[in-house]
Amino acid sequence: MKKLINDPRAVVAESVEGFGLAHADLVTVHPEPLFITRRDAPVQGKVGLVSGGGSGHEPLHAGFVGRGMLDAAVPGAMFTSPTPDQIVPATTAVDGGAGVLHIVKNYTGDVLNFETAAELAEAEGIAVRSVLVNDDVAVEDSLYTAGRRGVGGTVLVERIAGAAAERGDDLDAVAALAQRVVDGVRSMGVALAACTVPHAGVPSFELPEDEIEIGIGIHGEPGRHRIPLEDADTITRRLLEPISADLGLASGDRVIVLVNGMGGTPASELYIVHRALTRLLDGLGVRIERALVGNYITALEMQGASLTVLRVDDEMLELWDSPVHTAALRWGA
Repeated sequence: MKKLINDPRAVVAESVEGFGLAHADLVTVHPEPLFITRRDAPVQGKVGLVSGGGSGHEPLHAGFVGRGMLDAAVPGAMFTSPTPDQIVPATTAVDGGAGVLHIVKNYTGDVLNFETAAELAEAEGIAVRSVLVNDDVAVEDSLYTAGRRGVGGTVLVERIAGAAAERGDDLDAVAALAQRVVDGVRSMGVALAACTVPHAGVPSFELPEDEIEIGIGIHGEPGRHRIPLEDADTITRRLLEPISADLGLASGDRVIVLVNGMGGTPASELYIVHRALTRLLDGLGVRIERALVGNYITALEMQGASLTVLRVDDEMLELWDSPVHTAALRWGA
């Protein structure tokens, strides 16, 4: 294992400290218990957005804390859910009197711990709503979930719901919009090589050099099947077909797409995938309105990529285009 680390047990704490130092104009790091808030939190009269999960998926979630996205991010240990002891103070810290929305990826630990935290926060008088992100079409159930996993679609939920909160929507409206995004977004990924969790010291799974895993999870969970290595266009088609079928994409649909790197894939390869995705959607008569290409929700240094497709309307596009200023995503004023 070759990694730029000190003590494997201190990776998360040291990484978050470094993140806070690099982006001190945007965020505040709270070390004990560990969570990150936007610098100006709480924003009075604005719905607060809190998300989180196991570390190792950077820039998710801390990289999306700031204007137009999250108010707080709660990092757990590597590939491990954060605890209620972290989530409750993060929720309290961003409550500006309009309530707080929890955006939760569908992993058993995340769901249970955010549910507990919501109950504790509500006992303190904070209105809390939750939305569950379950966009992965690859696997219905796994060791980590009951139902579909939450993956790349989380970024789109955080962005659009965050924009709605920033414009002043109330808690129920922000939660309803977040749910609309969840209902209209689907993802699927592929792994070319495994990642190594620092405290484990060995790859999370074995994958022969001439094989790939279609439908892999962001923690190395099994996908649909292993197949011989294929070219980028064919792999892209394999990923898009189940997404398209599940969404029922049809000619005239408008979408936002995310071609996401898993941490160890060069940008040049991700753009080759985006090229193939664009041609395939053009062939279906589906119009790409906006696109992101890059590392947005990773699995340490795993080689691979995922596709995320969101069917959009005018309101979603308007919110998407509104100003956002975070460490990992920024545009507008």
